[in-house]
Amino acid sequence: MVQNVFRSGFLVRVAHTLLTWIITVILFLHNTSLRRCEEQGELLLPALFFLLVVLSVLLYFAVSLMDPGFVLTDTVKGAQSPNEEMEAMIPQSSTARVRRCGYCLLQQQPMRAKHCHMCKRCVHRFDHHCPWIENCVGERNHRWFIIYLLVQLLTLLWGLHVALSGISPALTWEQWFRVNGFLLAALCIVGIFSVVVVLLLGSHLYLISINCTTWEFMSRHRISYLKTCKDEENPFDRGIFCNLWDFFCICRTVMWEKVYHRNTLNPV
Repeated sequence: MVQNVFRSGFLVRVAHTLLTWIITVILFLHNTSLRRCEEQGELLLPALFFLLVVLSVLLYFAVSLMDPGFVLTDTVKGAQSPNEEMEAMIPQSSTARVRRCGYCLLQQQPMRAKHCHMCKRCVHRFDHHCPWIENCVGERNHRWFIIYLLVQLLTLLWGLHVALSGISPALTWEQWFRVNGFLLAALCIVGIFSVVVVLLLGSHLYLISINCTTWEFMSRHRISYLKTCKDEENPFDRGIFCNLWDFFCICRTVMWEKVYHRNTLNPV
């Protein structure tokens, strides 16, 4: 884990953490609703806000440093080879061809996996490489990424309310900017991040509800196992409720080859 911290994403993580705590300090030091609660001896709301910020930072590092589901290339001696195992899953009548990775030399790339050029590894159920966390979002950390976005959005919206509560009136514009300058800067940053997180969370929840990844949605025409499907057809879609249940409640590696061929050979 120490090696992961000092990868190329170290500066991004440090910048995110510093920015988070600088804005938090600004919200606590200015005459905001949090500061007024402290002065009145009501510490519940300030404590809850502080704990929410801590939780968002912890989730950020958890998602950032977590294995997103890298495809292992090592095989156990005497065990069934990846080629044999994958070929056993693919019926002879299937139109899906065997996929290989020419970068990490995988002879058999699992369905819905993709090679990430930033991480230099293939990732199970690859969604996208996120520059914000400097890590891939894949099968193992995708649900945690969504939970992080939810917590981050709650923190940002609360911070937006707190920043607005601290804006003070003044006699002149110059004096107003001098008094509220730091709060205005915090307000702009929090507002921009709030919009980004809302859009990101909304798009991900939509894709999760139809059991589609960002990569599949953006590059459908170039993915071999989706080329033969109709424009509106998704072989992994089991309905909104089942898709959400599987995503948030089923913590196991899915053999997408079986799901794909079961749905394509027996369409509903």
